[in-house]
Amino acid sequence: MRRRVVAAITLLTVVLGSSGCAATVGDSPASAHPSADAVTAEINRVMQEGSITGAIVGLWRPGEDPYVKAFGVSDTATQEPMSTDLHMRIGSETKTFTVTALLQLVDEQKVRLDDPISRYIAGVPNGDAITLRDLAEMRSGLVDYLVNPAFVQTWLSDPSRQFTPQDLLSYSLGEPVAFAPGERYDYVNTNTILLGLVVEQVSHLSLDAFLQQHVFDPLGLAQTSLPIDAAFPTPHARGYTTVSLECVQTSACGTVVDTSGWNSSWGWAAGGMVSTLNDLHRWAPIVANGELLSAATQVQREQFLPTNLTDYEYGLGLMNFAGWIGHSGLLPGFESLTVYLPSEDATLVILVNSGPGAGTLPVFALGNAISTLITPDHVIIIA
Repeated sequence: MRRRVVAAITLLTVVLGSSGCAATVGDSPASAHPSADAVTAEINRVMQEGSITGAIVGLWRPGEDPYVKAFGVSDTATQEPMSTDLHMRIGSETKTFTVTALLQLVDEQKVRLDDPISRYIAGVPNGDAITLRDLAEMRSGLVDYLVNPAFVQTWLSDPSRQFTPQDLLSYSLGEPVAFAPGERYDYVNTNTILLGLVVEQVSHLSLDAFLQQHVFDPLGLAQTSLPIDAAFPTPHARGYTTVSLECVQTSACGTVVDTSGWNSSWGWAAGGMVSTLNDLHRWAPIVANGELLSAATQVQREQFLPTNLTDYEYGLGLMNFAGWIGHSGLLPGFESLTVYLPSEDATLVILVNSGPGAGTLPVFALGNAISTLITPDHVIIIA
């Protein structure tokens, strides 16, 4: 069983996790200006080749009309077409918000990035050495609860199950650390769960309330939320995946499952958020430019370091894909990519209601195709 779980987790590392997509940069900046029809044709090609259920794509560049378009269907049973105003689960893009909340507390001098996590949370292995910075940079050495076979069994046996943050940590903090803090990069969702708890402890607010008061409301992100249960604001797309307990136990991963009713509490601060195309369009340049943070804190956030995959760089809750700054989000039934290219003041948002499953991840296939067309020296390349 453990071998099967480990094999399935190799596939499931995309769940709330990094993508395994590579990013490369050319020697000099360049961009292209294809027609909207050319972009649409390329998206349709990728949709067809990848059997992608539905997608919402937004592209904004100075001097050009916004490109905002929906593709495919939001519900395979009714064949309701996808539309650009639908709520979507955004998975690990949640980390950009959670770490922003932490960094706001840094600016308020309520926490320090080099504080040990033991100052706030007891029972963390090596907690006296692991700092908040290590957690935000994914360099803590802690083990991810998502790779614990007991968690996978419990979660996929009943996807409607409600998890508390403490439940999630119970599948991780009992394991020995994998390496010394700061030694290397390892994308671990446990890190961001801990940071969410730090925000709650220091602010005396729930994480969702803190984000509402300090991020969503000030920025007018009225359609963005962090549900703490199975709540999914309407209207929303249904999500489809081949991930299931049967898939984990037998490697028979061909059955498509509707995940729109799944409880997202298992992601919480690491991947439980819901948003829309318009809200993410607003968020992308704000988080990339550090508009909610002091200049000094943003400089620290953008100290991007190599990853174990050598595919992209990672800062404090931010990814750098060949100059595109933002994050991906991947969980059963939904994928997302929200990135901003400062050198061209360009924003790209892609939301998909299928995946993860076997094969190329839809959101990165689309990101690769679009970035190849519009920014050939800043291409998100599929590894």
